[in-house]
Amino acid sequence: MIDHTGINVSNFELSRAFYIRALAPLGYSIRLELEGAAGFGAQPGARDDPGGDFWIAAGEPQTPRTHLAFRAASEQQVREFYRAAIEAGGEDNGQPGERPHYHAGYYAAFVHDPDGYNIEAVFHGP
Repeated sequence: MIDHTGINVSNFELSRAFYIRALAPLGYSIRLELEGAAGFGAQPGARDDPGGDFWIAAGEPQTPRTHLAFRAASEQQVREFYRAAIEAGGEDNGQPGERPHYHAGYYAAFVHDPDGYNIEAVFHGP
């Protein structure tokens, strides 16, 4: 199980604002902020890292750009993520919908963040 991960971003303030808006529909918010870095997470459980499970930090973006998928609790959350991410300046990389080529019940949306990382929200339905 992955505890936390992170990416470098070229414009910390721009990316911080993007992720605040894009991840809010999934229950994420900033859990811990350091100089030039922010940790995002949902409400932590007893054994979760209180700093969050997804970090952004000022720096040279990784090459090639990585793909990150965030679990959604419903198809509606996927749609809300997509709408919020686009409104926050994200670029469409796959509108909300079923992706049966991955598996039955795979419902996801994809956006590129300000640095071109491929960010996904996915719901694994029945």
